[in-house]
Amino acid sequence: MAVLDASVAHREGPVLSQLPPSLHGVAGWLLKRQASRVVLLSRDERVFLIRSIDPADASKPAWLEIPGGGIDPGESSSDCAARELREEAGITKVEIGPVVWTQYVEFSFGGYDFEQDEVIHVAWTDQTELAEPQGLEFLEALAFQGAKWWTRSEVEASTEPFLPPRLPELIGQLFDGDLPDPPIDISPG
Repeated sequence: MAVLDASVAHREGPVLSQLPPSLHGVAGWLLKRQASRVVLLSRDERVFLIRSIDPADASKPAWLEIPGGGIDPGESSSDCAARELREEAGITKVEIGPVVWTQYVEFSFGGYDFEQDEVIHVAWTDQTELAEPQGLEFLEALAFQGAKWWTRSEVEASTEPFLPPRLPELIGQLFDGDLPDPPIDISPG
């Protein structure tokens, strides 16, 4: 399996642009990267979640996820979190807080394999009107199934898959203002 280091990727074009055209769409590539995600809370105790699917694998069920993505070269994790909120949620008025969770994840999405070290910030906003995403990349646009503000009780009672998987278990601490310091490692399994 070939390994593509995301630290050489540029925002001007997709990572695929680094590959020879003969390899576009060919399975067997592993993308290793640093990523930042954000648990976005409203002042009225709701959390912003995106419903997604894997456009390359119809056998996977839809899931609910917090916004996030790869950290660009020279970008801080908090700047990445703010950028991802703008791109994926159209949210620009936000207070990015500290990193509360970390995780290492391996997953397949859109026909590609990922190894990702993630930092997960908490953030707060008063901007709760839903807006169209402002900068989804091609696979993200195919995966996007909508977004909504969820109450604490809706998240805790839901049986839907979440990313991160422990979100329903841990969200109450954030709503209560109990921000872990140092951050908690929530890596799956």
